[in-house]
Amino acid sequence: MKVDKNKCIGCGACVSICPEIFELKDGKAVVKSKGECPDSVDACPVRAIIK
Repeated sequence: MKVDKNKCIGCGACVSICPEIFELKDGKAVVKSKGECPDSVDACPVRAIIK
């Protein structure tokens, strides 16, 4: 999983769905551990999550 920081608006949808993979840092989502979370791709309102 990757986060496109240019697209991310820091809404936290990915963090609420997969807190074991994502966290918010400096107002943007970041990947904190490797893993898959396909639901986060669909939940991101700006499509900033990349498989």
